[in-house]
Amino acid sequence: MVLIFVENVGGGFKKASLEALSYGAAVAKMLGTQATALALGTTTTEKLTELGGYGVSKIICAADAALDSFDAQAHAQAIAQVAQNIGATLVVVANTYTGKSVAPRVAVRLNAALAPDAIALPNIEGDKMRVQRTVFSNKGFAEISLNTPIKVIAVSPNSYPPTQTENTATIETMSLNNLTFGTKSIAKNIATGKIPLTEAEIVVSGGRGLKAPENWHLIEDLATVLGAATACSKPVSDLNWRPHSEHVGQTGITIKPNLYIATGISGAIQHLAGVSGSKVIVAINTDKDAPFFKIADYGIIGDAFEVLPQLTRAITHYKIQNQ
Repeated sequence: MVLIFVENVGGGFKKASLEALSYGAAVAKMLGTQATALALGTTTTEKLTELGGYGVSKIICAADAALDSFDAQAHAQAIAQVAQNIGATLVVVANTYTGKSVAPRVAVRLNAALAPDAIALPNIEGDKMRVQRTVFSNKGFAEISLNTPIKVIAVSPNSYPPTQTENTATIETMSLNNLTFGTKSIAKNIATGKIPLTEAEIVVSGGRGLKAPENWHLIEDLATVLGAATACSKPVSDLNWRPHSEHVGQTGITIKPNLYIATGISGAIQHLAGVSGSKVIVAINTDKDAPFFKIADYGIIGDAFEVLPQLTRAITHYKIQNQ
């Protein structure tokens, strides 16, 4: 049995969790077994039913309101408890901030081997699995051999596409016992109206080359026509031009969008560490020797104040012509 943990956020489920569902269902098929999804906290039957369309045969819901707020200790206990109850030999999670917190804890509780940052389906050799993962800030790859009876895999976001099927799943509620909560949520401040950086397919980012915060509308205008999220370099967030929640890089958020557009960012190694997993990188800079051009798939040597408005107009015109 394969158990896939899906992250419940306000009653809905993240794209990264849908990717993990499809990944787990694919592995279950390779193993000749069934895949089960696990949702913790309160949600609706409609939302749970939607999960069945990603290849799982059963959905277990522990609808305890205490689990609505994330607590790494309690969530890890819950996942491990359900895994033991159903006899799961593989637990799959998304390698998000939540997944990174619970996966090692679940592995310890189940005495399981752990493969974080998995980017491909495993090679299965009897009771063993070999899993490819990224290392050294996405600069290299490693293959991990999982040899324990129970295994845990954390799937890197944007590495395995969510695949809908004609499948339907049964829904089962389960009560969990003796969960230990290490933290208590007093209040929530949830950003609305924005595409979360970790969920975004396209990200438009800016650095000090924008010269001042009042010029940020150039980034936002392009992001709007692309349906993209906005991000920034560390110096920009340090100068309070943009909130720290938009800082991508080694000390900020690590992202892996399909398209990353970097404007006015030189490409220091700390920044590249957080974005080098992007599938396509476009760098825009006046400095032809900027480090970003060495790793970018496409480069534009030009002034952001000229290039960005032209890109925005061109994409807007293209969308109008193809409506």
